[in-house]
This record gives sequence, structure tokens and C-alpha cells, in this order.
Amino acid sequence: MSNSTMLITFAPQKSSKTYTTPVNYLWDDRTLLVVSPKDRVWWRNLRGGARVTVCVRAQTLQGVGRAFEGEEVVKEGGLLTELRKVPAYRRYWRVELDENDQPKDPQDLLRVARTNVLVRIGDLTHLCREVRR
Repeated sequence: MSNSTMLITFAPQKSSKTYTTPVNYLWDDRTLLVVSPKDRVWWRNLRGGARVTVCVRAQTLQGVGRAFEGEEVVKEGGLLTELRKVPAYRRYWRVELDENDQPKDPQDLLRVARTNVLVRIGDLTHLCREVRR
């Protein structure tokens, strides 16, 4: 779709239907990161990990998506990576980073994690063409 928006397709655990939704993303090495407000519902289908298909930059990929909530967003999810790579997120969430790219106030990360989740999509394999970045 674009350099920052992709489509993610997933199937709820207790359903045979699939759902597709557009989300903003960024690459972290070979993993896709997606931040979503907690009040959205799509990411709940990825608690504990689930197979997903993504359409990103005209490529169709399959992988495993896992939603991180609460303190996991900070410890394992990659929130700091998002903040380092996307200055607009720092401004939006009012998080300042110091000269070492660490939060000036570590409580800021926990504050952001209370209202957002982070989804990591890894183990990506392409269904069509090679992924280009």
C-alpha cells in the first residue's frame, strides 16, 4: 500500500472467517512492528501468537503475529524501537529521548504502554516476490 501502511489478514481462533485491516508498520530488521490503540479489537486475535498474512509494498508475506500488552510492550514488544525510528510517535506521545536514545523519563514508556499494544510479526516468508526494502 505504501511505505508505512500495510494490510494484515488474520483469522480469529474460534472462527473460519478471515479479516483484513490496514495498519501502519515499520521494519525492525526482519520483523514488522505495529502499534495499535488498545481500544481497537483486531490485535486481540494475536494474543499468544497467530498466523497472519500481510500485504506490504506489493509483497504478500506470511508470518506469525504476536500482540504485546502492558509492560510487555516495553520489555519485549519493541516500543523503544518504534520511538527511536518514528519521531512523530515521540511528539504524539510526548516522550523525550536523551542523547543515547533512552527515554528521559522511563515512566513515559509505561504511560504509553497503558493505552497501546505492540504487535510483532516475524518468521516472514514470501508468497510471491522477494521483499525489497
